[in-house]
Amino acid sequence: MPVIVYFVVPCYNEEEVLPETIKRLDQKLQSLIDEGKADEDSRMIFVDDGSKDNTWGLISEYSRSNRYVGGVKLSRNRGHQNALLSGLMTAKEHCDCVISLDADLQDDIDVIDQFIDKYLDGCEIVYGVRNNRDSDTAFKRTTAQGYYKFMKMLGVDIVYNHADYRLMGSRALEALSQYSEVNLFLRGIVPLIGYRTDYVYYERAERFAGESKYPLKKMIKFAVDGITSFSVKPLKIISNLGLIICFLSIIGFIYALVSFLLGSAVAGWASTICSIWFLGGLQMFCIGIVGTYVGKIYGEVKRRPRYIIEEEIIN
Repeated sequence: MPVIVYFVVPCYNEEEVLPETIKRLDQKLQSLIDEGKADEDSRMIFVDDGSKDNTWGLISEYSRSNRYVGGVKLSRNRGHQNALLSGLMTAKEHCDCVISLDADLQDDIDVIDQFIDKYLDGCEIVYGVRNNRDSDTAFKRTTAQGYYKFMKMLGVDIVYNHADYRLMGSRALEALSQYSEVNLFLRGIVPLIGYRTDYVYYERAERFAGESKYPLKKMIKFAVDGITSFSVKPLKIISNLGLIICFLSIIGFIYALVSFLLGSAVAGWASTICSIWFLGGLQMFCIGIVGTYVGKIYGEVKRRPRYIIEEEIIN
């Protein structure tokens, strides 16, 4: 029996790649319908995350000529995760399952058939997982793999080499809607839902056109959000670090006292200054980590809306 599947595609300044993205996804959706896997009511939803170019104009134009194309326009830029969530929650009311993917055509759409096959087999969540990182630079490959390992070490349930290319069934979407945190990190939230899951492995391609919307600064912020949203171990590390330093200080005090009693104490200006600078820097670093958590709490307790939809097109 064919299912109603929605493609949800967050977009930020994607006018260069959007025509090709719509063309390829339309071809894929048509083939799924022809094969009897997808229902005629299936759609593509492109979420304009406050783009400054003609992204929304293109979405509106294509929606008038292609009944499978729909769109959601956010009132301002809210970031990739909020844009993705707005699309998922919009699609939730109309479909059996949603497949989320980026607009840059780096995710291999040919494996979408495998997503749907696994959904029809009873999986409520299917993760798209990269089988290698050959297309990444050495720096990005090393930092990304290190980040996933670090998250695992902190006890975060995260799928290795998975971004936001995934299928979610209606039950999983309904469960996701119950998570109300403002600081979103969907790669950490989705595994918390449970239900039966599976994986589809694919090779990530080069970006079709345009520039990446995730420069180093945004990647670092995203990584910090993921860590601080799902683990308090950094705070525990600070506590343990404080105990270690206290222990070392006691040893140092005993050593200094013994040296004084034996008459071998030597004025150590350099070591004193280094110690002061080290401890001062360490304290500032620890205060910064605590401040990050306090800032998270500040954002959560205000309960401001995660996004505001300015316009919506669902054919």
